[in-house]
Amino acid sequence: MNSIFVICEIDEGKVADVSLELMTKGRSLANELKCKLEALVLGHNLKGVEKELFPFGADVVHVGDDARLDPYTTLPHTSVIVELFQKEQPQIALLGATTLGRDLGPRVSSALQSGLTADCTSLVIGDHEDKKAKKEYKDLLYQIRPAFGGNIVATIINPDCRPQMATVREGVMKKEVYDAAFKGKVNKLDIDKMLKPEDLVVKVIERHMEKSKVNIKNSSIIVAGGYGVGSKENFAQLEELAHVLGGEVGASRAAVDAGYASHERQIGQTGVTVRPKLYIACGISGQIQHTAGMEESSMIIAINNDPNAPINKIADYVITGDLGAIVPKLIKFYKKNTK
Repeated sequence: MNSIFVICEIDEGKVADVSLELMTKGRSLANELKCKLEALVLGHNLKGVEKELFPFGADVVHVGDDARLDPYTTLPHTSVIVELFQKEQPQIALLGATTLGRDLGPRVSSALQSGLTADCTSLVIGDHEDKKAKKEYKDLLYQIRPAFGGNIVATIINPDCRPQMATVREGVMKKEVYDAAFKGKVNKLDIDKMLKPEDLVVKVIERHMEKSKVNIKNSSIIVAGGYGVGSKENFAQLEELAHVLGGEVGASRAAVDAGYASHERQIGQTGVTVRPKLYIACGISGQIQHTAGMEESSMIIAINNDPNAPINKIADYVITGDLGAIVPKLIKFYKKNTK
């Protein structure tokens, strides 16, 4: 058991960003453990997919290219992965905490009796001493995730079963090319031999996917509001400011819970993680549940009537005062000076 596997998703013909984020993290973990990083891609018309994955440090890319694997259905994907994992015996397996990953991860882990930690926000290699059993475990995967609505952070380990499996939230890991010239090996899977008739009992007749109109994760400018904004109507000013700047509107969990903004705009441990060039935090106190999802923004401007708000400690610039007076002035200025 000396490899790390990343189960990659295909999104509109390309490897999904969350999978490349996991490849980046997987490469770092593999270097630390001195083992191989292997990628697994299942679908159809996957010619050349290895060219997307090699720069992220994939030592081996396992490709299962078959029309029966597209569109995604649970049973055939599970069957192929379980058979491959039983053969390759990876010590760690990672998936994105997406709709597909949340369906596939539990199926695979249940079949392998390996356990699974869902919605992780951090992965770290560490040791563990079981004093009761008088046993010490080396190089375990510390699977870190928010729990109880983000009020605590739990660290979970799986000392006895393999692979150590985790789904990881989109955006919490950086996507970075390891080596543009890196070249690994390609292993083409024989899907005919891996699929059984009972894996193909479900057939997709029609598929309809509606893309969200909100694109917070990829926005370079975000104007985010918290409970301090005061009302849904006051959020309209933030929307206007975001529109003038060419950005998106985000929200804290408190603002979403209060009905000021929709859940798809929620940023933080129980929402999305963002890294924009500019993050304007309006009426946000700055609790760890929120800052964990935006603290790596290139520039943070905090607007708050509380000079001691925790958000001010991580902000590059702080404007102390009433939002109702400050935001309209910003809108007026940027309308006049932004082309």
